[in-house]
Amino acid sequence: MTSVLEHRREYLHLMRQFTLDNNFFTVTDIQKSAGIPRSTAQDWVTRLVHEGCVFLKDEKRGRSPARYAAISALPQSTCRRIFTTVDGDIVEIYHDCVSGACAAYCGYHHTLAGGVLKTVERDGTLLRETARIGEQDISIGLFPLSAVGISGVSQEKGFVIQHIRCTGGPAYSVTDMMSRAEGVIRVEPTHEKTVVEAKIWTKALVHVTIGIDDTDSSDGGATFALALALLTQVTRIKGVLPISHHVVMLNQQVVEKTAGNSASYIEVAAMQSQVENLIEKTRRFVADESLSPNWGIAISTGLTISPGLRKYGKLVREQVITRSAADTIAGQEGIILFGGKGVIGALGAVALARLPDEVLLDPAQKIA
Repeated sequence: MTSVLEHRREYLHLMRQFTLDNNFFTVTDIQKSAGIPRSTAQDWVTRLVHEGCVFLKDEKRGRSPARYAAISALPQSTCRRIFTTVDGDIVEIYHDCVSGACAAYCGYHHTLAGGVLKTVERDGTLLRETARIGEQDISIGLFPLSAVGISGVSQEKGFVIQHIRCTGGPAYSVTDMMSRAEGVIRVEPTHEKTVVEAKIWTKALVHVTIGIDDTDSSDGGATFALALALLTQVTRIKGVLPISHHVVMLNQQVVEKTAGNSASYIEVAAMQSQVENLIEKTRRFVADESLSPNWGIAISTGLTISPGLRKYGKLVREQVITRSAADTIAGQEGIILFGGKGVIGALGAVALARLPDEVLLDPAQKIA
């Protein structure tokens, strides 16, 4: 028995080392390294597969031998979450990474590759990209070419499919990491020499922007803090994923302001079936937690902000806006309002959404 355990330890060590060095191993690798007959090497690989220590990575294809990997040697996926929202033919892709460096790497190479992407932005570990449904050829390879890019985005029966081309490290991420990310339904990779092409399937979610204002009072509280708490609460709903939280500075000349006259908005991605539940939970939470009777909420769905709505955002930083004016704009734009006069600033936050933080935080900044 001792001899069997020693052999198991030796052979599993070899398999782990090959996996770390090459991302896979073959039966021949173990046979030659251990100096054992091929049949013995095959028996040990099969045994460790049954034990769950090793898994079949690629089946035998023609003259290419089967490839295996030791599970305990695989690094944890650097992809936390990958999900998508859709508004007509516009798609926004969110890739939340364990490391900001990984998000920066993908953002840089995706920008370099071009393809169907229209915008690429990084906020810490979150990479967010917008694209239109369609395909566009991209060149992938070694420096100075891009190592990874999105060549197409398609939609099928409630799902978004990203078409990714990559090589090197990104290819390993696609084949061995992305399928483990929250939000990924499945990954379909194909190999073409050194380039991997893959289809990444995610659900087509609804993008929801929620603005809130006037939740604090002279006795305490802060709208930004309540907005953060709201983000935590609503993303406990199954099928609702967090995207971002932002602070927006409004008109500094408003006499009734508690302090700096800032509103907040959060962004989430939600399954269509959960949008109504999300709206109701938002209304109840803000009403219960607000320290001011003037609290207001504005809720918008979709990825586009019309010129008329953006104009309202500009005006709410420059003028004193009436409640009736806010109601009119909200009705025209299909935005839901709840609460008192705080809806004026809450709608302003929604109207200014998707602008850079340096614009959101400086009311003197010009808005086109």
